[in-house]
Amino acid sequence: MAIKTTSSDKKLRFLVIGAGSRGHRYAEAVTESTSALIHAVAEPRPYNRQEFGERFIWGTNKPTDGQAFTDWLDWLKWEQERRQRLSKGEENVPLGVEGVFVCALDEMHVDIMRAIAPLNLHVLCEKPLATSLDDCLAIYRAFVPEGKEDVAPSKVFSIGHVLRYSPHNMRLRQLLLEERVIGDIVSVEHVEPVGYWHFSHSYVRGNWRRETQAGVGSLLTKSCHDIDFLVWLLSSPPPGAPKDIPPHAPRTISSTGKLTQFLKKRKPKEAGEATNCLSCPIERKCNYSSVRLYKERQLDKGETDWPLHIVCPDIEDTFKTAGKNAAEKLLMDALAEDYDKASTPDAEIAARSWYGRCVWESDNNVCDDQFVTITWDDEDPPKGTSAENYTPRLSKAANLHMIAPTEKQCERRGRIYGTEGEIEYDSRTIRYFSFATNEFTTVEIPKAKNPKEEQAHGGGDWGLTRMFIGAVQAVEERGWDVRDAQREFIGCTLEEAVRSHAVVFAAEEARREEKVIRWQDWWDQHMKTIV
Repeated sequence: MAIKTTSSDKKLRFLVIGAGSRGHRYAEAVTESTSALIHAVAEPRPYNRQEFGERFIWGTNKPTDGQAFTDWLDWLKWEQERRQRLSKGEENVPLGVEGVFVCALDEMHVDIMRAIAPLNLHVLCEKPLATSLDDCLAIYRAFVPEGKEDVAPSKVFSIGHVLRYSPHNMRLRQLLLEERVIGDIVSVEHVEPVGYWHFSHSYVRGNWRRETQAGVGSLLTKSCHDIDFLVWLLSSPPPGAPKDIPPHAPRTISSTGKLTQFLKKRKPKEAGEATNCLSCPIERKCNYSSVRLYKERQLDKGETDWPLHIVCPDIEDTFKTAGKNAAEKLLMDALAEDYDKASTPDAEIAARSWYGRCVWESDNNVCDDQFVTITWDDEDPPKGTSAENYTPRLSKAANLHMIAPTEKQCERRGRIYGTEGEIEYDSRTIRYFSFATNEFTTVEIPKAKNPKEEQAHGGGDWGLTRMFIGAVQAVEERGWDVRDAQREFIGCTLEEAVRSHAVVFAAEEARREEKVIRWQDWWDQHMKTIV
């Protein structure tokens, strides 16, 4: 990949906090599909930081002052000191950045976002915004101080809800809300098939296997952008609506779900007391064998990307410099790591991932099968708005099913029922049936020219990145009002992002307490905490 020079101060510069999979994905999209620059990286793991920098920032050279930081606090201190030097009129002060991509661990987002808010930079935060509603509201208040709710923001904000930005989903929304090919929406069935081995990797053995302290789990970490997708279709003001039209608020939210499969009582008897794949007598025939998943399906084929590089972050470098045998030893040593529940403190178990651990002997507790149901009443005619000719939206319902044991991996599918027809969709196609013509119409979605773009949530990662960079460019280079850029490019404000996350937290509360949430009462009550 060609490395773009950082010598020009005319191109927009961005910092990436967190050089993991998401940080790489956004940096790749910036580098290959926009004119902006990835100028700096903050990452505690030396190998990841160096590999990221060589790929996206300094190439074969060495990083200059202000391009490589051991963590985000290191960068924050540097940036604050840099600004002090500028305020004193010093010369030859290193360049800073116009914006930040926050791609650190989920639980770090609240501290990072609150700390960088005073810097007044453009921000794209990876989803989820935070791991509790209180933290989401704290972030909102950091960027929108009390009493300043009606003041126009000075910088662009975006959230990693990538499903909004794939060509497929943008066309689907256009068909539903602008062309109205099935009339008014009556009901939506949306499925998120996680993938049997993907769930075991990320939600049984990996980083997201335990519920947060707020009592939320895989619905937040895996499917918060599926909830946002439904909110975007059914709550957000439709295209062409007056600017002051409020969202169509839900009436009720409910949810059911639990951990059904990855439990010790489901462990095959033939596996005996084994707690690790490398010592398991039925490893050869187990669908969740870590040896099959990471060694045979990836390393043996010369592949070292996701998810293998999550298990061994430096395996790509080892494979290239020391060969396959050295890479295999590195992998097998990692898979052999295990613990004894009786003698290992729970905090130590929770602090890291165990990719060779038996899926039926793990410490996971997040749902592997969950339903969320959202309902809406007929919308009241908007009051105090410019919507004289606006037609209020009608009652409807939506159901999300997040399910782990599937052949498809994250290839969403669904069906939408309307007053004049119905639409069926998956991640690649859209087909709708008209009651009037009694015919099906298939809608072709053009493929991206760059195959990498197609692999990133159907183009959603790259679409989001381009829209974020486009909004920043409109503000910084063409003098746009931030509100106009936010609406035109991002299509989502910080308040809307918080509200979308709140639907997830409401659904989790409904699941845990086996109740139905009356949305408006619930939302008003929680909003009081930040007033």
